Amino acid sequence: MTTLDHALSGELTADGHRLVQRVYYEDTDFSGFVYHARYLQFMERARTDYLRCLGVEQGSLAIEGDTEGLMFVVHRMEIDFKAPAKMDDIVTILTRTEKAGGAKMVLQQEVRRGEQILIAAKVVIAVVNAKGRPRRLPDGLAQQFLQRAAEPAS
Repeated sequence: MTTLDHALSGELTADGHRLVQRVYYEDTDFSGFVYHARYLQFMERARTDYLRCLGVEQGSLAIEGDTEGLMFVVHRMEIDFKAPAKMDDIVTILTRTEKAGGAKMVLQQEVRRGEQILIAAKVVIAVVNAKGRPRRLPDGLAQQFLQRAAEPAS
């Protein structure tokens, strides 16, 4: 990963990953606040960049490593909308691993403006093979996620 790529991908922290994003006009609805579904995109970017910072490229997992393939799909998501963001706000998306093993991972995500929590989410990720069937998360990959799961996001 180049220096620019790394800067765009956020940073690994002691307890997970941190990604900073600006809210643009396109992220808002007629009220001037961020449209609720846009938070899903912010969180997806953060999860993808979390993997990228760990040295994992999702596209290569499906075709490399083993003959079975390895993909991550969102199985369940619980979201608490606590306060809205608006255009030009700078938001930070924090992602931390709660569990990683077997055929799933559980991630906690927050979208914050400064210290204020705007969104809190619990995301259950299913690990599947190229045919969409559950498969075990390789131990080495699980350990990469668990090394960052020591403390809650702050």
